[in-house]
Amino acid sequence: MGKRDDLIAKYAEDLQTKCRINPDMALLTKVTIGCGPAIYDADAATVAGSDEAEVETIKRNFLIKKLGLPDGPALTEAIDAVIDTYGRSDRHKYRAVVYYMLTKHFGKEAVYA
Repeated sequence: MGKRDDLIAKYAEDLQTKCRINPDMALLTKVTIGCGPAIYDADAATVAGSDEAEVETIKRNFLIKKLGLPDGPALTEAIDAVIDTYGRSDRHKYRAVVYYMLTKHFGKEAVYA
């Protein structure tokens, strides 16, 4: 297994243990690949859910640009819900896991088809 496969396994474990979600491994793999080299950078690989700038970046660059969603309060509410599910106190919220949960939340799996 390569480094990316190791990270995908770690993300799947987070989804199962911390979020109580049985992941669709094919989708998780595609979402992880979509994150690009950010998954290998310790700072970029995680999400600071309490940082307003970070939330805005997720909204603008992922939800609006990648998933093609219209801007609105529902986007911020969804990010908050995902962060709550992951656990606000957890300091290691992986970007790929957050993006995976947001993709599932909005039913946008077809973006990765």
